[in-house]
Amino acid sequence: MITKEVVLAALRPIAEPTLQRSLVEMQWIRDVMVKENRISLTVVALDNSEQLQKALDKEIKDRLVQAGLADIHIRHREASEAERETAGLARKDEAGGGHNPKGHGVGLEKAALMDPSSGVHFIAIASGKGGVGKSTITANLAVSLARQGKRVGLIDADIYGFSIPDMMGIEELPQVEEGSIVPVERFGVKVMSMGFFIRENNPVIWRGPMLGRMLRQFLGDVQWGELDYLLLDLPPGTGDIALDVHQMLPQSKEIIVTTPHATAAFVAARAGAMALQTNHEVLGVVENMSYYECSACGQRDYIFGRGGGARLAETLHTELLAQIPLGIPDNHLSEPDFSPSIYKADTRTGSLYSEMAAAIIRKCEKD
Repeated sequence: MITKEVVLAALRPIAEPTLQRSLVEMQWIRDVMVKENRISLTVVALDNSEQLQKALDKEIKDRLVQAGLADIHIRHREASEAERETAGLARKDEAGGGHNPKGHGVGLEKAALMDPSSGVHFIAIASGKGGVGKSTITANLAVSLARQGKRVGLIDADIYGFSIPDMMGIEELPQVEEGSIVPVERFGVKVMSMGFFIRENNPVIWRGPMLGRMLRQFLGDVQWGELDYLLLDLPPGTGDIALDVHQMLPQSKEIIVTTPHATAAFVAARAGAMALQTNHEVLGVVENMSYYECSACGQRDYIFGRGGGARLAETLHTELLAQIPLGIPDNHLSEPDFSPSIYKADTRTGSLYSEMAAAIIRKCEKD
C-alpha cells in the first residue's frame, strides 16, 4: 500500500530549484493525499515560472510513477513571506533597497497574527455545498462571540460568493492608514471582504493563485489589532481557498455546516474529511434549517428531513454544536443597527447562537 510516507521518501531527492535544498526536508511538499492509485499534492517554490513548474512536474511524476502511482495531480504555490523567512530569505523592498531586517511593515504584522503564539483562535467555517447558510452561521457566530466580550475578526474568504457585508448591513468601506487597510467594524466584529472592492455586484473571475494572494493580503495587509478569534467564511467545497487556509494557518480549527438533508450531510463530510486529513481539528457540526417552527402554535415541521447533522458529527467523530431553525431575523429598516441576517441576542434563535458561541469558547480556551 502506498502511503504519504512512501510518497515523501520518493520525492526527498527533489531540490527546490533556487535554493537547491530538498523540498521534502523544507516541508515544501504539502497537502499530500493518497487514495487508491490517485495522489494530489502541493509544491511550494520561490519561483513559480511556467518553465520551472513543468520541470518539477516531470521530475515528481517520474518518481511517483516508479513508486506505483498513475493518477497524479500537482498544484503549485509561490512561497509566502513567512515561508521565505523560515528558509532564511526575505524579499527586497519595492525600491530594491535591500532586505528589511527590522521586519517593519506587512511581513511582521502577518507573522505576528499567524504565529501560533499570538493567542488568536482561527476558526474556518466550511460546507460541502452552497446554499446551506454557511455565511449566515459565520456572521451570527462572530457577533455572538463579540457579545460575550471577545475581540473578533471576520474574513469573508468566499471570494466568488461574498455576502458578509450585505448580511451584516455594512454600508461603509475600509480605510487605508499608513499603507495598510483598516477593517470595517460592525456589531463589535472587524470585517474584511472582497465585497468591499467589487463595484455593483460584478462577478469575480480569478484563477486559484490570485485567490491565494488575496487571502494572504487579508491576513497580512489589514490592521486587525489584538484579536481573540478570527473567523474565516470559506467557499463551499474543498477547492483552492480551503487548501490555502490549511497551508497558511496550520493551527486553524474548523466548523462544518450542513442541513438535515442526507445528501447535504453526505457532501459536507468531504469538507470535514479534508480538515482531518490535513490535521485540523473539527470543533463540531452546525445543522442549519433544522426545522420550521410555527409562530402561532409552536409546532415544528422538519421540512428538510431529520438527523443529517447528527450523522455527520458521528462520521467526523465530533459533536453537534447547534440546530438552527429555518427563518429570518425580525429586523426593520428603521432600526439604527439594521442588518438583514443578524439575530438579536434576546430572540430564540439569537440565544441558540449565544449557546454555540459559549461552547466554542469552552472548546478553544479549555487550556
